[in-house]
Amino acid sequence: MVKPIHFVFGAIPVIVALLISVPLITKNEIPISAANSFDTIEIEYIKHQLKKTSYGITERIGAQKTEILYIKNNGDLKYSVTEQGNPQLDILSKLDEKRLLKLKSLIKETGFITIPSESFLILENVTDYQKSNVKVTLNGYVNKIYWPEQNATAQLIPPIITMVESELDKIISEISE
Repeated sequence: MVKPIHFVFGAIPVIVALLISVPLITKNEIPISAANSFDTIEIEYIKHQLKKTSYGITERIGAQKTEILYIKNNGDLKYSVTEQGNPQLDILSKLDEKRLLKLKSLIKETGFITIPSESFLILENVTDYQKSNVKVTLNGYVNKIYWPEQNATAQLIPPIITMVESELDKIISEISE
């Protein structure tokens, strides 16, 4: 028979673990303290709006629209768009220090730089879809990741990738307005 005192001693580590983990799980932002001033980062984010065209036996996939966002370590931004093969004027901007630090922290804290480049298979019946890729250089380490939008593949796109994608999409929407 187990004595009640053993239950109390057994419950203490469980309670401490809950007190530590609940704030970490419920917090929806990555702490900015993860990045430091010595970190260097460069990000190249490319989105393609693709369309599959069938010519009888052959198929061709072509880009209807391509967007390229390039972020330098000092916060300089370059945003380029090509629609139907016609390049638009580039937009040059500057990312504020807080936003750049948040992006660095997101990539560094989540282990984004160590995600393996997987190949996501596109479903057969999909004709219009978005395919994205990001090349991140963090402190000399380079990682390139390619992925389609979730409804174009049966595989699960990791949440870390979609978090970084949504942050970069926010930046694009802010500078392209």
